[in-house]
Amino acid sequence: MNKQHFNSIDYRIEEMRLNLNKAGFRPLDVMFTGVTGAGKSTSLNALFHKKIAKVGYGCDPMTMTLDHYKLHGELRFWDTPGLGDGIESDKKHSKKLIELLHKTYPMQGNTYGFIDMVVIVIEGSNRDMGSTYQLINDVILANIEPERVVIAINKADVAKKGRGWDDTKGEPTSSLHEFLEEQACSIQSRIKSACGIEVKRPIFYSADKGFNLDVFMDAIINAMPEVRRNLMLHIA
Repeated sequence: MNKQHFNSIDYRIEEMRLNLNKAGFRPLDVMFTGVTGAGKSTSLNALFHKKIAKVGYGCDPMTMTLDHYKLHGELRFWDTPGLGDGIESDKKHSKKLIELLHKTYPMQGNTYGFIDMVVIVIEGSNRDMGSTYQLINDVILANIEPERVVIAINKADVAKKGRGWDDTKGEPTSSLHEFLEEQACSIQSRIKSACGIEVKRPIFYSADKGFNLDVFMDAIINAMPEVRRNLMLHIA
């Protein structure tokens, strides 16, 4: 879907409101993470239809702190530092991510996780997949249930160094689309091989080109939890 015709602000909002009413909490707090350069900030800007997060180019990381942005009353995104900037930086950033995943609030004698879901943004060109799998396996899946995790492949337009992208239509050609489908299946398979956990098959999109932003939002909304994240039950 072309970005000029997609309004994420109102997209399936009544459905989200009904789901959160049943779950008994709001807003839905979603951690937004990925390696440096994956396009987390660009993706947030595309969803908000304005510049809310600073974008880094090349190897220059812009997100060094934990910032949050409310799309509307039902959905809040937490932008986080990316991994892949060096061993010491990765240790520091991983610690911040884990601390956020273990941030809690009490209610009626239970302890609930503040973060309800995680969106992991992967760069379509497959750059630095080592850091990506470290993030997924050691940081995210080790600290939150896999059904609360959405993996999204950004920069679909540069997945094969730009070959196979149709600028006229604003979408991948059939050959590039097939490549992206294979890439999504491969990532899903590698995660299962690495940690024995089955995650939902990643979706692919391009924040810069506005391609599949509706599919991106669908993945988030479809993965909305039906209950609060009970950390006491999870630990038990």
